[in-house]
Amino acid sequence: MTYPDRDPRPADRPVNRPTEYIPPTEAAYPSREEVVERTDGRVRTVRVVCAVIDLLCWLFAIVLAIHIFLVIGGANPANGFAQLIDSWSAAVSLGLRDLFTPADPGVRTLFNDGLAALLWLVIGAVLTNIISRIALPAGERRTWYRRTVR
Repeated sequence: MTYPDRDPRPADRPVNRPTEYIPPTEAAYPSREEVVERTDGRVRTVRVVCAVIDLLCWLFAIVLAIHIFLVIGGANPANGFAQLIDSWSAAVSLGLRDLFTPADPGVRTLFNDGLAALLWLVIGAVLTNIISRIALPAGERRTWYRRTVR
């Protein structure tokens, strides 16, 4: 409970209270955080190219995975979406459509398109790794920014 008549401060003067506690060790040794980012055009271009390659390879792998799901799930092959996915997956299957020939079409699709999807992911990883090793300078290959505290 407060008693306004016992407060010695004038009513129009603001109260001066510390807004943030600073421990004595931090006050004695102030630290500065510095974020250093390189904005070299070559570095940015290589990163964009690697991102586009990753995106395309993942897109191809996802199309193949959707095709596997539709075939195993027994989707209507006359449906427009199923036809679209079938034609796209035939285009990105890397010629592996008839590598394995089991009697069941679900298992055949799982083996052939599954292998093609895994190969697309490996191709994307290898390409981006080779491009970044060749085109980026040694200090820019793995780190995007460097944080130093002094």
